[in-house]
Amino acid sequence: MKIVAQNKKAYHDYFILESYEAGIELKGTEIKSVRKGSANLKDSYVRIKNGEAFVVNMHIAPYEQGNMFNVDSRRERKLLLHKKEINKLSKAIMEQGLTLVPTKLYFGNGSKLKIEVSLVKGKKLYDKRNDLKEKAMQRDIDKAMKYRY
Repeated sequence: MKIVAQNKKAYHDYFILESYEAGIELKGTEIKSVRKGSANLKDSYVRIKNGEAFVVNMHIAPYEQGNMFNVDSRRERKLLLHKKEINKLSKAIMEQGLTLVPTKLYFGNGSKLKIEVSLVKGKKLYDKRNDLKEKAMQRDIDKAMKYRY
């Protein structure tokens, strides 16, 4: 599994409740650009409309040798999920006020591009501070254990 892009900000800003693997529909030279590593998940989210899931605001840079075959770099891209999964996610978003955020873009088995979307709940400021404190404490403990004889 080769990870192309990660949404590190999502791990900082949200509590991740569940994760789903989905295919993604790309056009033209987008796949070549992704293989080159020119994809960014920052500030992207998933919108469900008319029973279909779309990733919004995901940036895939135009392929340099693509010329006229390049498409808009921030267009909505359709996610390939089962109908049951889409209905379950839609219900969770509507009833519980959760959000769907893409967390990883990677090549799964073989050469198929997959995207991991997560059902998330927003963190409050004090939760973020607690996480930073815990990371700092763990770093100090690891450092102390490293030099211990």
